[in-house]
Amino acid sequence: MKATLILENGSVLSGTSIGSTETRVCELVFNTSMTGYQEILTDPSYAGQGVVMSYPLIGNYGVNSEDNESSHPWVEMLVVRHLSPRGSNFRREMDLGDYMKEHDIPGIEGVDTRALTKMLRSQGSMNAMLTCAQQFDVGQVLERLHAYKVRDTIQKVTRSAPEEFPAIGEERYHVAMMDYGVKQNMIDCLRRRGCSVTALPASTPAETVLSGGYDGVLLSNGPGDPAENTDMIREIKKLYDSGLPLYGICLGHQMLALATGARTGKMDYGHRGGNHPVRDVERGRVFITSQNHGYMVLADTVDPVVAQVSHINANDGTCEGLRYRRPNCFSTQFHPEANPGPRDMEYLFDRFVASMGGKTNE
Repeated sequence: MKATLILENGSVLSGTSIGSTETRVCELVFNTSMTGYQEILTDPSYAGQGVVMSYPLIGNYGVNSEDNESSHPWVEMLVVRHLSPRGSNFRREMDLGDYMKEHDIPGIEGVDTRALTKMLRSQGSMNAMLTCAQQFDVGQVLERLHAYKVRDTIQKVTRSAPEEFPAIGEERYHVAMMDYGVKQNMIDCLRRRGCSVTALPASTPAETVLSGGYDGVLLSNGPGDPAENTDMIREIKKLYDSGLPLYGICLGHQMLALATGARTGKMDYGHRGGNHPVRDVERGRVFITSQNHGYMVLADTVDPVVAQVSHINANDGTCEGLRYRRPNCFSTQFHPEANPGPRDMEYLFDRFVASMGGKTNE
């Protein structure tokens, strides 16, 4: 079946429908990963967004139930050059196309994703509509696209009630995970280090967290504009002032910066992929990281009395991490828990665990 992708700038691209045939409107972004499409589909940080995969062959190893990063997919649409008709892998449980149909994810193949990625990179991320309709008014579609905005996404992806995850092996610490759209492997990275984890709804008051007997708090990743979440930012400031060990990742990093007086801004096209080089200022080394964000902390708004930039993107010089002057508090823009990889930065979970043991210079 023919499918059509209409972009906010007026571009109209034709291809073949894959997955659901439902018409969908969303913000369109691109991801440069060669693998990990299942983890991308199930990453809550993509709520409200459609993804263009720049790598030309997607779906070649199928889908399995073990690699999901949440209970179900969050991506609004998927744009690929070629969808593999059958996955080939001993862990495969179903093919990607069938998975998309099962979860009502519309998609399109046959698009020149290289040209589309270059367009999004030069003109910035933009809204798009995917439709299988044979007749449509481009002018009316463009009006709808210009009016669309991703809003209230954290409320859509967060848990409705606390959920417990036991430590793997002997329990050393108990961590409160503020679920703004947390990925499962973020929880598992702590569990493998002897931490039991309580995942808490995003709206949980700071007072509830501080009275829970936790050894530390992790502020998770999540979707949307961090500056919109004024109530959550106010509660994060209380957690910061408490002195409890605190680590923020991606959206958690951004909201922690906002809570301490810095500002954030929207990037032209963001960082999304598994090959972003980041320089660790303290170690003097460059690591390859997995990233998924369209907003950033503006480094020049960070008060040096409060924090210092600890990690810098080696490509564009943007802020990738903050080390706070307050003991046992730091944050990173990238994903150290990345699945399927790279895992160069998992040592940051070791630093967080060490901070709960009272060590401040790990």
